[in-house]
Amino acid sequence: MASLSPHLKQATPVTVDHALGSSVYDVEGRRHLDFTAGIGVVSTGHCHPRVVAAAQQQVGSLIHGQYTTVQHRPLLELTERLASVLPPHLDSVFFANSGSEAVEAALRLTRQATRRPNVVVFHGGFHGRTVATASMTTSGTRFSAGFSPLMPGVHVAPFPTAYRYGWSEEQATEFALQELDYLFATITAPEEVAAFVVEPVLGEGGYVPGNTQFFAGLRERADRHGILLVMDEIQTGFGRTGQYFGHQHFGVTPDVITFAKGIASGFPLSGIAASEELMSQAWPGSQGGTYGANAVSCAAAVATIDVIAEEQLVDNAAQRGAQLLAGAKDRAVDGIGDVRGLGLMVGSEFTASDGSPDTARAQAAQQEAGRRGLLLLTCGAHMNVVRMIPPLVVTKEEIDEGLSIWSEVLATV
Repeated sequence: MASLSPHLKQATPVTVDHALGSSVYDVEGRRHLDFTAGIGVVSTGHCHPRVVAAAQQQVGSLIHGQYTTVQHRPLLELTERLASVLPPHLDSVFFANSGSEAVEAALRLTRQATRRPNVVVFHGGFHGRTVATASMTTSGTRFSAGFSPLMPGVHVAPFPTAYRYGWSEEQATEFALQELDYLFATITAPEEVAAFVVEPVLGEGGYVPGNTQFFAGLRERADRHGILLVMDEIQTGFGRTGQYFGHQHFGVTPDVITFAKGIASGFPLSGIAASEELMSQAWPGSQGGTYGANAVSCAAAVATIDVIAEEQLVDNAAQRGAQLLAGAKDRAVDGIGDVRGLGLMVGSEFTASDGSPDTARAQAAQQEAGRRGLLLLTCGAHMNVVRMIPPLVVTKEEIDEGLSIWSEVLATV
């Protein structure tokens, strides 16, 4: 008899029977308010009727059309739709299946285009679980331990995580940029760096937003040294932060973005976007894959983009995100050292009286919330940040409900 790997541990005890919108229903019929959204994936909520209909219709006509062998209508429609939401200069796309694949595609493109070997990532970033992307991930050693040697050529610079340093955001930003310059002077010459790869908001690293000064500093150094700026939008893209893409909050212009998660409301799809000029510098044969741009996933993505636009879900994410962040801050108790976020990405960091991470209390809060019908996850290097990631369709009443349960949780743990 086969069984799941014992290391695939569930964050909640729920076995889902069905789900709709912001709610999942277990096999016993109990409703749970889902503030995990499949780790930010079900952007239009569970089983949005438009997405379901698009997928059902596509299954009946073409399930798989390998897109370097044949083209299909959902692929062409999706490419056209993306032109309406991507930054105008990012007019060429490559599709894959997972976030890790997208990051590797961006890494391959930037190395081939610049003919430089190295990449700079930022402390606390998460970029995937494959050997290359785990080598670029510093949000926790659990993602990279036990299968060394990792990929060479990766260098790590600070991210302006003000709470961790105990500084103001301005101080943390000045330090991060100074240390980046010091990295150039001591570890890798900038002329050997192909790309900066950075998240607009640290995801697995603790829900820490960047800031305009920091990203302007990266853009200036990238331009000065001929380095390409890659914004990892896998968790922040498609409306989650209250802008279509997270970098748009900060006025920065990336050379490449990676995307996945929310693009197809739960169907596996990812990709990168760059200018046609840059994308053409990829080496022949370097882009491909059996399942990339799957027809059903593409059809679901077209429907997702239409729903996001027609139901004004980006605006809803901004409004409900502000409500959620303010409510989480209002409910913070002793032992929550920081509450932060952007849009529908809100994290509460649990800290002991001596300033050390309070992982046990964060885990207890997450588990107690699950028992009370609110599904949450943890993140951060010490897993001491409880994060809230509702779908973009979440309502004012559902945010109030979630915050009410959160208040009950904090009164008991």
